[in-house]
This record gives sequence, structure tokens and C-alpha cells, in this order.
Amino acid sequence: MGSLEQAIYAILISFVIGVILCPIWIPVLHKMKFGQNVRDDGPQTHLQKQGTPTMGGIAFLMAFLVAAFFFLKGNMDGIAIVLMTVCYGVIGFLDDYIKVVKKRSLGLRAWQKLALQLIVTAIFCWYLMQHDSMRAIYIPFTNGMELDLGILFIPFVFIAVLGTVNGVNLTDGLDGLAGGVTLIVAAFFMIVSWASGSMISPICGAIVGALLAFLIFNAYPAKVFMGDTGSLALGGFVAATAFILKMPIFIVIVGFIYLWESLTVMLQVGWFKMTKRKYGEGRRLFKMAPFHHHLEQCGWRETKVVTLFYVATALLCLIGFLGCKYMF
Repeated sequence: MGSLEQAIYAILISFVIGVILCPIWIPVLHKMKFGQNVRDDGPQTHLQKQGTPTMGGIAFLMAFLVAAFFFLKGNMDGIAIVLMTVCYGVIGFLDDYIKVVKKRSLGLRAWQKLALQLIVTAIFCWYLMQHDSMRAIYIPFTNGMELDLGILFIPFVFIAVLGTVNGVNLTDGLDGLAGGVTLIVAAFFMIVSWASGSMISPICGAIVGALLAFLIFNAYPAKVFMGDTGSLALGGFVAATAFILKMPIFIVIVGFIYLWESLTVMLQVGWFKMTKRKYGEGRRLFKMAPFHHHLEQCGWRETKVVTLFYVATALLCLIGFLGCKYMF
């Protein structure tokens, strides 16, 4: 059975499981009163989302895990991706649990979340260091030229993984936004892994199918949110897959939305602090950060913002294909 055929089977399996699990899991979340708390300082249109069940990421994670299980025999790279996805999902679950059940609005303390992320990333970095071939990374648009960072590879892994994971987390602010963008990115990696002969194409297919099912319930108006359980898990998946394929630099291209969302938050905070020191009053570059909220404050409808980000990601993935055409 070819890897493309396996990927298609993985998509179908995870999709079917997801479509079955979500209608079962959403009423459970309702019954347990695991509802989303909406920030008062956020867009006023989001107040109507108060109480929408969160932690829906558990459903698509289960669909992903079951589908991926069929293709993990002898697939150590696939196992590494699954473990990264699950471990980051567990961190997100702890954060959601504290927010929703313990009623502590900020969830895990910043140092706790960072410490857990560093531990998981360190284990993944150790795995990569055991494979000499994975220490060199592809440079886009160079016909397969590789860059060996040497000892700098270790800090690079930490920066890239943590940046990606938290970028996906920041992107999860509108109905279907993070799920849809990551679905397109995962499809990109699935095609590239198939073209390169990698064994991880069915693992990518499993997340594609799971997200297709989840978006049925997460698209506007969302019946369920993925929560940090889902967004951190997706960030772990994207980062791990990119490194296994030796394509972490490509995240800047195909996952530019994650990067831009993170940059707008950093620019907003930095500019506010700088102007407060200089003028005694903080000023803002954007009406609200991350950038998807800025567009909403400019009068864009939520569905229009999500569509824009989908289209942008699809186009960026096409550019990504041009950057790695040597694999085809």
C-alpha cells in the first residue's frame, strides 16, 4: 500500500471517528458546564459566545490518535509527531481545566506553562539529535540546499517549536480560524511527505481528517471551541512535522498567519510600553491584538476575516510548494 493511499485511508478513518465523536462529546461538555469565558475587553460581538463548550480539541485529538495508530508500526518519526501532539495537548488540557473547572481565568501560570513546554520540546530535541540527517534543514527555493546549524540547532529547535505552538494558540480566536488554517498547513505537509517518500504522510492525513470533522462543529457559528487543548496540540503537530521533514524554515511561509498573529501581539505590547515611557501614556499600533481582532474592530465580519486567513494560507502553501519543488 503506497503512502498516498495510506494517507487517504487515514483521512477517512479520522473523519468518520470525528464526525461520530463530536456530537457525543459536545453534550457532555454542556452537561459538565465546560463553557468558554469570554473577555469583557474583547470584541463585543464575542459576548454572545459566552458559555459555548470548550475543550472540544479532545474530540479531534481522539480521532487523530485512533487513525494514526494504524500507521505507527515501525514508524518512529510518526510516533515522535504523535507524542509531540499529545504532550502539547495535555499541557493545553491542564490550562483549560484550571480555567473552566477551577475558575482561575488565566489557567496555568506563565512559568508553569513555559516549564512544561520546555520539557516536552527538550525531549523532542533529543530525538532529533539522535538522527544526524535531521540536524540539517532545507532552505526554501534553493533546489534542496541544506543548512547545518551545528550546536546552534538546539536553541533553534526551542525557538521554532515554542514560537509555532504559541503562534497557533494566538490564532485560535475566531470560529474555525486555527482549525481551518492548520488543516491547510497539514495538507501541505501531507503532500510534501508523500512526494518525499516519508512515512509520516498518513499521520498528516489523520490530522487533516480529524480537523475536517471538527470544523463541521467549529465553523461559524461554533457549537464548540477547541480550547488550548486543541490549539497547543495543533502547534505541537505543525512544529514536529516540519522538523521531521527538515522544513522548519517553511513554517515562516506556510504558517505565516501564526507568525503574523504573534508579531502583532509583540508589536502591540512593545509599542504600548515604549510610548508609555516616552509620553506617559501608552499608545496602540492596532485597535486590538492579535490581528484578527484588529480587523474585527475595523468592521470586518468574523466570517470574512476567517475566509481571508484561509485564502492567504492556501496561497502561501502554493508558494511553499514552489520552494520545495525538488521533492516532487
